[in-house]
Amino acid sequence: MKHNTLWRLVCAILVVGLALTACAPAATPTPQPTQAPATEIELRWRTRPDNKEEADVYAGISDAVAAKLGYKLTYEPGGTETASYQDQLITEIEGGTAPDVFWIPGTDIARFAKGGYILNLSSVAAGFDPAAFYPGPMFHLTYNPANGQSGANSGALWGLPRDVSTFVLYLNLDLLNEAGADDPRELAKAGNWTWDTFAEVTAKVAALGGEKYGYGASNWWGPYGVWVNAAGGSFFTADRKGCAMNTDAARTGLEFMQKLYSEPNWAVPYGDDAEAAFRAGNVAMFQNGRWATPGVRTVTFKYDAVELPNGPAGTPGNWLFWGAYVVNAKTQHPEEAWKLVEALTQADIQGQIASRGTNIPSRVSQEALDAFLTFTPPDNGQAFLNGIADAAKPTAEGPLWDGDWPKVDSIYGNAVTAVVNGERTVDDFIAKICDEAAPAFSQ
Repeated sequence: MKHNTLWRLVCAILVVGLALTACAPAATPTPQPTQAPATEIELRWRTRPDNKEEADVYAGISDAVAAKLGYKLTYEPGGTETASYQDQLITEIEGGTAPDVFWIPGTDIARFAKGGYILNLSSVAAGFDPAAFYPGPMFHLTYNPANGQSGANSGALWGLPRDVSTFVLYLNLDLLNEAGADDPRELAKAGNWTWDTFAEVTAKVAALGGEKYGYGASNWWGPYGVWVNAAGGSFFTADRKGCAMNTDAARTGLEFMQKLYSEPNWAVPYGDDAEAAFRAGNVAMFQNGRWATPGVRTVTFKYDAVELPNGPAGTPGNWLFWGAYVVNAKTQHPEEAWKLVEALTQADIQGQIASRGTNIPSRVSQEALDAFLTFTPPDNGQAFLNGIADAAKPTAEGPLWDGDWPKVDSIYGNAVTAVVNGERTVDDFIAKICDEAAPAFSQ
């Protein structure tokens, strides 16, 4: 009987439970997670402007490029035109605070690539054609130190060239007229623009005295290298693996430069800010690249430009300057950073920048060169292109894949400064410079 009673109780409980279940409201479905919105891509990029006006040019295109790519971009102007800009970048890369994309000079491509500071972009740049740009810069930007090859199939792409430029002499036409000096533009048209006539014009302006100078330039490798190149010399041996600053041609160039800075008022004292002096109206001929144009356009005196004078070797000794946009090896967005590099070097963006005076487009195109000539002032834009022409034989700026460029630069620069300041003779320079520089080529 007890078992029957227990069984009836269990059945009653089951019946009640089933009834309650039937009457209970339906269970609320568990919410499914919705897909989070895509995170906005944020990239920082940096250049090294020569002056505030050039910095404003790059800041002005950042929003346009951001809209084109759909990224949030922040532009950062770097420091002045010295190696400290590159040193600071390396410090920031090592500390994880560097921009995603940045510009560096052509001389530093090997340093950054060999140090692992920038990405080899070949894996994200499928279909890229190096022939769209000047071959000098692209040789180095596609050079693979692992196999010694360069070109589209080398397995290396370190960045894209932002620009090219050559040196010109920016002219203060009012000061030249005041001094009664010949117009360098007319001398150049007549085929008579040489070191000798350059010296005559310089001396005429120097005779004005006071704070007036015939010539001015910054104290880095580009300006002093012109005198060496124009005399037929070179920084490096033909294979770029050793010093060549001990030649008779180098002697000729340094002796002319030494005279230029030793004669009263011929040149702004070496190391002083020649750009500020020119913009203040106190220098007749200011040597600089196209990047200086935005600042020059702010002057109140009448000005123009002329190519560099021919030296003893029959050429101006000019450089083909270039720099490249590269990608930080630690970026969190390598593919997006590559797209930014591509966008910054497209013809339309290069045209916008060139129209504001900053540089010459790095893409090989007669259309681009013809358009460049319309970007005035200065009126004589042909002076820049004359420096690029094959007949001018410009020396392409390039890195040292076998050696330490910053150390070479420092050794050469300190020695040249000592010569110009009268602290060292040219004879001593020629006798010792390559021994002093040798350790920097063995690294």
